Amino acid sequence: MNTSGFPFSVITGEAIRRIILDDLKGCIQVVREAYLAHDAGRSVNPQSMFLRFNDRPNARIIALPSHLSGPWDVSGLKWVASYPDNVAKGFPRASAVLLLNSSEHGYPFACLEGSIISAARTAASAVLAADCLREGERRVRRLGIVGTGLIAHYVYLFLVGTGWEIDAVSLFDLDQRRAEKFAAGMKRRAGVHVDVVPQIADAMMKSDLVVFATVAGRPHVVDPELIAHRPVILHVSLRDLHPELLLNACNVVDDADHVLQADTSLHLAQQLTGRRDFINGTLAEVITGRCRIDHSRPVVFSPFGLGILDLAIGKLVYERAVSTGQHHAINQFFYDPE
Repeated sequence: MNTSGFPFSVITGEAIRRIILDDLKGCIQVVREAYLAHDAGRSVNPQSMFLRFNDRPNARIIALPSHLSGPWDVSGLKWVASYPDNVAKGFPRASAVLLLNSSEHGYPFACLEGSIISAARTAASAVLAADCLREGERRVRRLGIVGTGLIAHYVYLFLVGTGWEIDAVSLFDLDQRRAEKFAAGMKRRAGVHVDVVPQIADAMMKSDLVVFATVAGRPHVVDPELIAHRPVILHVSLRDLHPELLLNACNVVDDADHVLQADTSLHLAQQLTGRRDFINGTLAEVITGRCRIDHSRPVVFSPFGLGILDLAIGKLVYERAVSTGQHHAINQFFYDPE
């Protein structure tokens, strides 16, 4: 076969953001379907590989290979860099690319800017979890957001863009200027009262839905009184809550084998106790009714971030980008060796 006949496209972040914002509900639906496919054994999602550096101990680049069977029939790799020091320099912590490969012959057919897809799949997963864990109650008296970067931005976009009613928002960030910038953007939406608060406690204690989207490397929230009112917590950044808090919570994950690694709060809880039965179930088990939510305790969703979600969103974006001409076709990317 003439390898120059295989199409290859590059899709930019500008096009990806436009496509995603045009169909937030579709993104949540495809994430839901990917979770159910994973639960049914129709995926391959190996452990992530971490590239670390002796001279930059807080930086890392992560490779997430994965595969989804039909209806996607796609394999791929997300290659995502996390450099927390970037934030102080005025640009985002994370950057990424996503490669999509044909399941039929293995040739890559697209390279997509990955940070927006990663943020969108994280937000879609979080909002899907919030809907399931709150059992369809989509009215939030107060939303607490800890960490006001790109991920928090997309979680909020997905919430308000899919019809959630939010009366008030409390924002906390170690960088108050960033939180104030985040708040300024939110205040342009009528009807939402937004406060930038000086302490994490102020963002948590009165909030019935709390989002953690920080770059914390180890747990820093210790006081059980902060969650004594039993909120639903979207623990997206995975390392904020002290393991003792999780041992007294109803814990839902995306995949237990994945989340119990890399010094996440749940991993530390496992090391502390020598067991893992404090995990009540997966989000797929909640969706299918095999896991009941115990609302007598705080409810915490801790998603490690499965690569299959990037594939599902990436394939959706790719198909729409090609059908609407929002891609850059690279002719003869694969050169014929003959």
